[in-house]
Amino acid sequence: MVSLFTKTQKIYPKAVQGTFVKWRWALVWFTQIIFYGLPWLMWNDRQAVLFELVSRRFYIFGLVLYPQDLIYLSALLMISAYALFLFTALAGRLWCGYACPQTVYTEIFLWFEHKFEGDRIKRMKLDGAAWSRDKWLRKSGKHLTWVLFSLWTGFTFVGYFTPIRDLASASLTLGFGPWEWFWILFYAFATWGNAGFMREQVCKYMCPYARFQSAMFDKDTLIISYDAERGEPRGSRSKKADPKALGLGSCVDCNLCVQVCPTGIDIRKGLQYECIGCAACVDVCDEVMGKMGYEKGLVRYATQNGLANHWTGAQMLKRAMRPRVLVYTAILILIVAALGVSIAVRTPFKVDVVRDRASLARIVEEGQVENVYRLQIMNAAEALQHYQVSVDGLPGVTLVDVPKDLLIGPAEARWITVSVRLPAESAQQVKAGAHTIHFEIGRLSAEGAAPLVVREKSTFMVPR
Repeated sequence: MVSLFTKTQKIYPKAVQGTFVKWRWALVWFTQIIFYGLPWLMWNDRQAVLFELVSRRFYIFGLVLYPQDLIYLSALLMISAYALFLFTALAGRLWCGYACPQTVYTEIFLWFEHKFEGDRIKRMKLDGAAWSRDKWLRKSGKHLTWVLFSLWTGFTFVGYFTPIRDLASASLTLGFGPWEWFWILFYAFATWGNAGFMREQVCKYMCPYARFQSAMFDKDTLIISYDAERGEPRGSRSKKADPKALGLGSCVDCNLCVQVCPTGIDIRKGLQYECIGCAACVDVCDEVMGKMGYEKGLVRYATQNGLANHWTGAQMLKRAMRPRVLVYTAILILIVAALGVSIAVRTPFKVDVVRDRASLARIVEEGQVENVYRLQIMNAAEALQHYQVSVDGLPGVTLVDVPKDLLIGPAEARWITVSVRLPAESAQQVKAGAHTIHFEIGRLSAEGAAPLVVREKSTFMVPR
């Protein structure tokens, strides 16, 4: 029987030290301190960042958002998209190599694996050896650590949607709700599976970014590059040997660039979609070049045009600031500025007006025409607020049974039912049918400041 598929070979990335590894670990620490620490921060006697799906309120420090504020989420998505386009056009897969959760958690899980099983050669020997007490202890210890870390990750993730202090109290008795159980276990399982087992397969086969990244690359994009003109022909040699006398290039064919690659590719074959731009091959190659006494940079960040034309780093960076990069930068700055201004001038309360469809326009005492409305007033501030409601748009139109001073608590949303009446003489002067009216809801400000006002349009029906 002939198999049409090649069996997947397990990749054992070798540990490496260097400048880009330090940058990668700095971002690992930075992102994980934010992720695991942010839910524990307090703000105004509540969790600083909390997305309460049940009450449909989203707290981000001093900002309280409602589902009606979806425009801000859209702006954040646009910022993320254009930032990704910008970084990719400028320097390739920087996101993938340094800040993507798959990369970050794979790096953490590999660190645990290294502590329990050793570096690359030891891990390969351990996997190939028969089961023994030592192997069982190392494997079980590694997986136990992975599982505990994954559960902590799932717990923290749910802590963004359920107050994490309440979640911590419930964890003492395992008294989570059904949805909390589901998401903690689901997120933990996804972390454990993706970072512990699938690893590079997520980047190579599941992530769509690897497939369409080439559309954002051009010959002036900074990518991980092998200088074939300098490195070829490759071959092993003594440290004291003169490579020119041997007819060899700078590459000593040590194969370490392949051994440290988390996706198992050979960067000397040129740009490949599996490359996540982590620069581990750059660090290990620079280390080898240093030991051999050769100039570093055989594998480095470079552009295709830069390699072909033997440009310096400054020349490549100058060409990197090309029109598409400048356009992405300008659009990104505009969206960020628009979002910042929008949040700064945002009205601290919202109003929705819904005409009560269950109650049609009707004639009441003294021939007045009455329509009934439901108003939802959402206080986005975290303090008790006073509101007043008025209506205009038709001659003599008035509100009935509405308190002069509506009190709405911090971050509270309240529905109130109001009746709008049109005097009989006014009703006779206007045509039957729909007429536009405006509700004016004002928030009374303290210390005599000008009140904030929101106007909402609605329809007043006059029967025939």
